Amino acid sequence: MSHIADHGQLMDNTYRTQRLFYDATRKYYLLGRDHLLDQMQVSPDDRILEVACGTGRNLAVMKQRHPHARLYGLDISQQMLRSARRKLGLKARLARADACAFDPQTLFDVPSFDHIVFSYSLSMIPDWQGALDEAARHLAPGGTLHIIDFGDQGALPRWTKRGLRAWLARFHVTPRDALPIALQNLPRHGGVLLQDGLFRRYAYYARLERRT
Repeated sequence: MSHIADHGQLMDNTYRTQRLFYDATRKYYLLGRDHLLDQMQVSPDDRILEVACGTGRNLAVMKQRHPHARLYGLDISQQMLRSARRKLGLKARLARADACAFDPQTLFDVPSFDHIVFSYSLSMIPDWQGALDEAARHLAPGGTLHIIDFGDQGALPRWTKRGLRAWLARFHVTPRDALPIALQNLPRHGGVLLQDGLFRRYAYYARLERRT
């Protein structure tokens, strides 16, 4: 079975039912998503891609805030895309694809993106470094990579960290403690990295601006 079929089936099985109440429950622990959206500086006609867009929650907020931006989303799960299509209709172009190997021209008929967003998705992508590298390849000059995900919880009590990670593992979620270093070493970014730990490092936020 191919990688996209294998991991896609795992995600479909995980979220076949959960997608129906995903947005109502995740707002309590996917902290910092709106912080990421608040930090985005979007011009009219900018192309924005969300990698692993899930139910389309973030894309719907982006459309409200930036009605003239062009929105795109990809996800490996057909089940999640069902919810996203229902929520977004014609507000965004959506496609099933592997975050580690996708072609914007084939999927969306565009060469690159002005903004690429990872919102609590790297912790669910097995080859998360490959997904970052792939995103960097498709970021337009002057574009920005935006990331929010689980941090290292280093400023929280140890029992909180242990309990959180044990619970997340039930949903195939693994916080990427090496993410800050991976971003610093990301090939082809040619830009400036801004990063911060939020909520006592419960979450990690980063913005990578490509200048060339």
